[in-house]
Amino acid sequence: MTTQQLSELIHNGETLTVEFKGEDRVPLPDRDFIEAIVCLANRPGQEPGYLLLGVEDDGRVTGLHDATASNRRDVLQTQALIASRTRPSLMCRAEVVTAAGKEVMVIEVPSSASPIGTSDGKYLRRAIGGRGKPECLPYHYHEMQSRQADMQLLDPSLMAITGLRWEDLDPLEFERFRRAVRESRGRGDASLLELPDLELAKAIGAVEANHSVSAVRLLGLLIFGREGALRSFLPAHEVAFQALKGSEVEANEFFRWPLLRTLEEVHGRLMARNQETEIQVGMLRIGVPEYSERALREALANALIHRDYRQLGAVHVQRYEDRIEISNPGGFPEGITLQNLLVAPPRPRNPLLADALKRAGMVERTGRGVDMIFEEQLRNGRPAPNYDRSTANSVTVVVPGGEANLDFVRFVTTEGQNGPPLRLDALLLLNHLERERRIHTQEAATLIQKPETEAREVLSRLVERGLVEARGVGKGRDYHLSASVYRQVGDKAGYVRQRGFEPLQQEQMVLQYLEKHDRITRKETASLCRLNPNQAYRLLHKMVAADKLVQHGTRKGAWYTRRV
Repeated sequence: MTTQQLSELIHNGETLTVEFKGEDRVPLPDRDFIEAIVCLANRPGQEPGYLLLGVEDDGRVTGLHDATASNRRDVLQTQALIASRTRPSLMCRAEVVTAAGKEVMVIEVPSSASPIGTSDGKYLRRAIGGRGKPECLPYHYHEMQSRQADMQLLDPSLMAITGLRWEDLDPLEFERFRRAVRESRGRGDASLLELPDLELAKAIGAVEANHSVSAVRLLGLLIFGREGALRSFLPAHEVAFQALKGSEVEANEFFRWPLLRTLEEVHGRLMARNQETEIQVGMLRIGVPEYSERALREALANALIHRDYRQLGAVHVQRYEDRIEISNPGGFPEGITLQNLLVAPPRPRNPLLADALKRAGMVERTGRGVDMIFEEQLRNGRPAPNYDRSTANSVTVVVPGGEANLDFVRFVTTEGQNGPPLRLDALLLLNHLERERRIHTQEAATLIQKPETEAREVLSRLVERGLVEARGVGKGRDYHLSASVYRQVGDKAGYVRQRGFEPLQQEQMVLQYLEKHDRITRKETASLCRLNPNQAYRLLHKMVAADKLVQHGTRKGAWYTRRV
């Protein structure tokens, strides 16, 4: 690590990956030193962490204490100390770097997939504490299991429940499972239909059994358990349903039932309040529901599949007048973020449970259920779902309802009849353009969560299909909807507004502006002609080359006058 890199770490302050330990008065005891290392090793994320020895909590560089400097100047000795005092042994890299004229010991701590403790059995984890700052907190056993489940090193739904018996499973729930397979229209696993209860339970992994049942797993309790068994053996399992109209609560119910029954009940309550509008597209009449039945079922199933059953707290389903919010305990699994939600490989927290519900036909077998939720929402002429309220401890999806853009629904339906159906990437871009009018390639890449090269390919296909038009060249190129799309969505004048002025018109506008104001800048040109800064610069440069303008100054300070 260079002095400059160290200075940047210190300037950014303590984070989940950086911790300061000062030695202004006394050297840091070995025990506290090892606990700080263990804490950093047990942190979320996979990027390396850093312990900076010789930096105070407020960022002041006080340097290594004289006694520490003599004991720990040998970095190999420090690395050996860490390895010998951690279980399992942790391999760190240490070095002494100078900052602000003082020596600082920098220890690079790798993130560990398995829990790391001190040699005397103490476990700590790095997390945001009650004061809103990074702290070292006790690392409890259930938290270790949750992290390993997040990293798909452990499947909680596979674990046997001590004391749970075969008699605690409800035969009616086995029949409910078979009914779900029959009604899934081919999405479920039909080979399960003819199996007796025990064989069915063995086939999906709900029990451990050879000739007789030796143990019932968490999966068996969640899918087939009686209500009393669920309350006794899994008190964290609960689903809360609320329907709110303004400040009034129309419904407030709590369920501690097996998952398939809970899904049916909550989904039925949502559909009972679901309204539908019919539109005419050619010879067809198409229903546009306020909320897609498939999308809501998938969102509900995702909340139950991906929730952390070691955390207390219910899965909340709240229906407001203009949206539905579904939240579950447990953040995104390791590797899933808001920025890659649509493209990351499926990483269920409870893989066996996810597979069982897929075989029942309750969720997408492709593992791309989130894509389907987005696609259904956009096809119904409404904004995309929003996961921005999710935190490290919970996932929340907001599904907008309210009035649909029926003209956009007609357009999407017509395009699907005249050619290949529009897929998610295209729907995301068209929906954005219909609302925001313009988009650059970089914005498109962020929106579809793919590299710019792929975003450019999607935009090019939309241009070839006659749905989008490009404007400008190079980095200044942007895209807007074509005239035919504006005509289909009922906004004929919108195309003219977005297409903007032709180059000759833009030049005339600049010259007319100069007649009134004598001088013009690139920023003023961009605002006047509705161009981005690069396009405005090229327009002005072209007019200078044609002897229509004179440039004064350079770079951002340049301004232009009319050539006399």
